[in-house]
Amino acid sequence: MRFSLMILGAPYSSQSVATALRFTQAAVDAGHSFHRIFFYHDGVNSGNALITPPQDENNIPQQWQSLADKHGIDLVVCIASALKRGVLDKKEAERHEQTNHNLNNGFTISGLGQLVDASIESDRLITFGP
Repeated sequence: MRFSLMILGAPYSSQSVATALRFTQAAVDAGHSFHRIFFYHDGVNSGNALITPPQDENNIPQQWQSLADKHGIDLVVCIASALKRGVLDKKEAERHEQTNHNLNNGFTISGLGQLVDASIESDRLITFGP
């Protein structure tokens, strides 16, 4: 089965994000594939390169990157949600005349069309929210 996920919770404010990570790993281990993980609302904070958890805690953004790299999963943050929360790639930082950008490598910024595409291209779209 081919899945896509929509993540709504912030990485350290909601158990749903850690649950989504465990679900993704378990599904991949069971032979399933993933088309896209779409981060929406506070979920876009999973793409923030400046998040630095204490050394004894899981680095959730890094875990998403590792999982995506290993299994070819597309990680997309919603542009409207990202801009409101200060998560910018280089292009958006320049467009909005900001001096810095902070989107993690492996994540891309795009619109809700990518969520629609994920629902079309996948057998199931599963939402993990706060």
